[in-house]
Amino acid sequence: MQSINETKGTIVKLTGGFYYVDTEGEILECKARGAFRNKSQSPVVGDLVTVALKSEGYHSIEEIHERKNFLIRPALSNIDVLVIVVSSVEPVPSTLIIDKLTSAAVSLGISPYIVFSKTDLMGCDELEETYSKAGFEVFSCSKGDEKSVNVIRNALKGKLVAFIGNSGVGKSTLINNLYPDLQLETGEISQKLGRGRHTTRTVELFKVNGGYIADTPGFSTMDLERYQLWDKQQLMYCFPEFEDYLTECKFSSCMHICEKGCAVLEAVNEGIIPKSRHESYVEMYNEVKDIKPWEKN
Repeated sequence: MQSINETKGTIVKLTGGFYYVDTEGEILECKARGAFRNKSQSPVVGDLVTVALKSEGYHSIEEIHERKNFLIRPALSNIDVLVIVVSSVEPVPSTLIIDKLTSAAVSLGISPYIVFSKTDLMGCDELEETYSKAGFEVFSCSKGDEKSVNVIRNALKGKLVAFIGNSGVGKSTLINNLYPDLQLETGEISQKLGRGRHTTRTVELFKVNGGYIADTPGFSTMDLERYQLWDKQQLMYCFPEFEDYLTECKFSSCMHICEKGCAVLEAVNEGIIPKSRHESYVEMYNEVKDIKPWEKN
């Protein structure tokens, strides 16, 4: 006879139709109920789920709890922080890429943290100021800088964290410095996360520092549709520093591109909002402005 005891946990891995659920340090191998398929709903890595513990057969996932966010590709839910790693030198920082990623994170309710690496080779004071003023958490890190590593590690404690950054920015080095205990146990994680051409169909969470880090090499691909930034009406709200000016424009229909009486443009001209941030907004707006509602899905 099967037991009907239940417990809650986080899905940390999916492979071969089996879900691996972390329940207070114990990893349970589970199957999902067929009812999920009937509802066109599938558990994904990062989901908080209720598991029915059975004395015979496989444990089963009975309930998927409400998600605070969800990425389709790679399939991952409930991300707390997206760490955007940006090299101060080679590859040269791209404000457009940074702005696309911060905007994507904001739109999904994920906190974007920006880490400027290799600052021993070249400082990023201007960029650090730009993104700090925008309201983002900003860090700098250089080779052998244990103090900065400790600051970043403490900021990520207890969170579900995904890292993103182009090949060569120092992402794998940062991860290994943050979580040295993972180096031997999961040597592949650094290789995957640091390889720009690598893609994967699966995601795995690794438990560290009271939270999880996600092995998500699929994040290397950049397109607005993937990150759900296709709504031109909502894009302005993905730039936090615009917020104080959005209701101050002369016309309520202002899209803050080049309109007369635009308070956002005035703030840009006065140097309050960095020009690079507004330029990114305009470029992103132009990418999505002609997408029709029926093309969004």
